[in-house]
This record gives sequence, structure tokens and C-alpha cells, in this order.
Amino acid sequence: MYKVNATLNTNGNGYWSRKKAAVEITHLQLAYINDELDFGELRVYFNTKTWFVNADGLIYTDKQFMRELKELLTQKGFDASDVSYSEQGMQGDNFVSCDVGERFINTFMQNA
Repeated sequence: MYKVNATLNTNGNGYWSRKKAAVEITHLQLAYINDELDFGELRVYFNTKTWFVNADGLIYTDKQFMRELKELLTQKGFDASDVSYSEQGMQGDNFVSCDVGERFINTFMQNA
């Protein structure tokens, strides 16, 4: 687990939510990594007081959130070039699920 104190924004243009909001990010976790270390799942946990999935919908597919997430990851020293949303069914009530590749995994394991 990698603690984060950051705020990312949604622009309300995702398929699953129309809400524009500032979302407090609390920590990151590589929840899964395959044996080849070239594919995994990154969970981006958020404070449910700033985003409540049952009322606000899923952050999934919000382009501004993903753009700001990649900027945050890059600022933290991670290679975010192979980070993208995972499928809708992987999204959680308190995290955004992302697919990550070898470049991100390598830098996360070195820096986290």
C-alpha cells in the first residue's frame, strides 16, 4: 500500500456518472500482478465522504480523473504510460480499478 494525500477531479462526462467533483485519494495498492510482472491491477482508493458510489455513480470512464491520476502518478515517480481503467465490473465502492503494465509495475515496485 502506498499512502497518498491528493485530490483528483471528475468532469462529469463519464458513462457511469455526470457528477463534477473533487475526489480525495487516500492510497494506492497493486492488488494483483501476474507472474511475468507485465500486467496487474492498481486500485486507487478514495475517501467515500468525497465520492459515494451509490449516489454519485462510478468514476470509471471519466477522462479528467484519468488524466489527473496519470499526472499524480508521474509526479510520484511512477511511469503511468501504461495505466488505464480496467473493466466496469472491477470497480469498487471505495476504489477505482486500473489495468497497469510492466512500466508502471517496475516503477511502483522501486518507489513504493
